[in-house]
Amino acid sequence: MLDSTTCRKTVALLFSICILLMILPQSSNSTASAVQQNILSWAYQLQNAFPSQIANSGFNLVVIDYSRDGSDSEAYTPSQIDMIKKSGIIPVAYISIGEAEDYRFYWNDSWYSNPPPWLGKENRNWSGDFAVKYWYPEWKAIIFQYLDKIIRQGFSGVYLDKVDEYEYWSNPDNGENFTMNITECAREMIKFVVEIAKYCRNKTNGDFLIIPQNAESILKYDNGTYLQTISGIGIESLWYNGTHKNSENYIESRMKWINIIKNSGKLVLSVDYVDDGTGYQGENKLRIDDYIKKARDAGYIPYAALADFSLKKLNIIPGVQPPENTYSEINTWFFEIFAICTIIIGVSIVTYIRIKKIKT
Repeated sequence: MLDSTTCRKTVALLFSICILLMILPQSSNSTASAVQQNILSWAYQLQNAFPSQIANSGFNLVVIDYSRDGSDSEAYTPSQIDMIKKSGIIPVAYISIGEAEDYRFYWNDSWYSNPPPWLGKENRNWSGDFAVKYWYPEWKAIIFQYLDKIIRQGFSGVYLDKVDEYEYWSNPDNGENFTMNITECAREMIKFVVEIAKYCRNKTNGDFLIIPQNAESILKYDNGTYLQTISGIGIESLWYNGTHKNSENYIESRMKWINIIKNSGKLVLSVDYVDDGTGYQGENKLRIDDYIKKARDAGYIPYAALADFSLKKLNIIPGVQPPENTYSEINTWFFEIFAICTIIIGVSIVTYIRIKKIKT
């Protein structure tokens, strides 16, 4: 027979375990490590994303633009973003912090002929995108205004593109009349990312995700602040450049930096543009499967995007992307059932103590 003191201690222990287990599955946004444990699939779509389709997609996390077509008039409403969140999907907003885009709300057409001192040349590969001297206060003010929109919409984080612009401004062949030492360029970008993180987290509950895309080798110039600040990293075209395999030397040269981030308990989102659009069959299937296996074996979260690089479509491959069953869903059910059982046991013990007191 249990004495009353032992029963009370048992009840207290069981309820403590119960509370802990109920909290853990719900804290997927609180830390990078918690996110990493609960995210096994993600999607990346920058044009014509429909919140209702995303909410029913089954992915754990999705990166989309703040707007359906990039314009302010087509910006998603807070209720649309909330619908995605209520479906159990974490919505993260794409934002370019190293280039200005001429279709955004902040663009001034006079900049084509009379650019401000912080605006550089147009990207030869992406029409309408212009390099920026991201350390200028004027550009930072634009980005903070942009972030205010994203925060008001209710996004859970930001996906920062063109962090690698520090390499552009340190390249003497960039075609500009200005270059800067690569160490200084990198440290200015690190400073900017940290400022963005502080700005967003101060305006939210502190759980706001900061996920830079690429630029993993910026860690060479980091004193630990950047790594501590970011929630994870997005990696493009690691194993494949479109439908063509990358060299082992190239892959290894990137992975040595990516794995520092992964081994720090951070999220690694991988996207390779390997799907040629011919369907999940033949060579296309083999290539998609090969990419997904490589990413998962490395401990990264894969997304096989269409090979046109447009990111215009949510690329769902039934049973494969997203996977039909995820460990995060199983773990959530397990913890919830365990918590319920713990409550039942605790209540039973309390009832036993009360009955025993009545009898005595």
